[in-house]
Amino acid sequence: MEYRYLLLEKKDGILLVRIHRPEELNALNADLLSELDCAMAEASAEEEVRAVILTGEGKSFVAGADIACMSTMDPVEAKAFGSFGAEVFRRIEIMEKPVIAAVNGYALGGGCELAMACDIRIASTKAKIGQPETSLGITPGFNGTLRLPRLVGLGRAKEIILAGETLDAAEAYRIGLFNKVVEPEELLDTAWELASKIVSRAPLAVRYAKEAMNNSMESGFEAAMAMEANLFALCFATQDQKEGMAAFLEKRKAGFSGK
Repeated sequence: MEYRYLLLEKKDGILLVRIHRPEELNALNADLLSELDCAMAEASAEEEVRAVILTGEGKSFVAGADIACMSTMDPVEAKAFGSFGAEVFRRIEIMEKPVIAAVNGYALGGGCELAMACDIRIASTKAKIGQPETSLGITPGFNGTLRLPRLVGLGRAKEIILAGETLDAAEAYRIGLFNKVVEPEELLDTAWELASKIVSRAPLAVRYAKEAMNNSMESGFEAAMAMEANLFALCFATQDQKEGMAAFLEKRKAGFSGK
């Protein structure tokens, strides 16, 4: 597929997706969301892609949802738009391959929600993140009220969302919203280094570990225990488990096949 709002680059098992709508600070409209959904679906289906890095072009990661588009919506249209964005982000969250957000600048509203749907968030020192929707007379619509409390705790999430706060990179890191903060010129290299490390691990083990952790946040402890045990057992039906343990015992580097 040809993309209007995305720039894609593949190398060494990693797909770099750059959101490119500079005239609108990469704000999310329905077309951009559709392209993002398609690109991530293609990444999920492509065997050679083992990890994804998602970033923005220019001074924004994603400045938010497109307010010009939303301003004329009625409740029915708004629900459809919010539901679509939430579904796209959910598919990113649960896709089998890890997704790293490289937050280069503004990540507000829908941009914050997109970053939170990714597995790991690495940020530039220039990044700004938050949920300013209440200042616009609306609530977060792409599952910000679900993910933010899980990441930073309910009390801090309420403060950020109800007051419409925007956090700088240092504060977002302090409360656990960002995994790491680096200088702008180091951002993509840092994200690429981490993605490369993940790609070097056994693909099925990475997939199962992500699935177990996602499940643990959404189910009771006993059910999560059972799923972890099942996924742990499944690893022992893979060639990668045999190769990984043999390599450890033989003191050599493992050569994983993803099988």
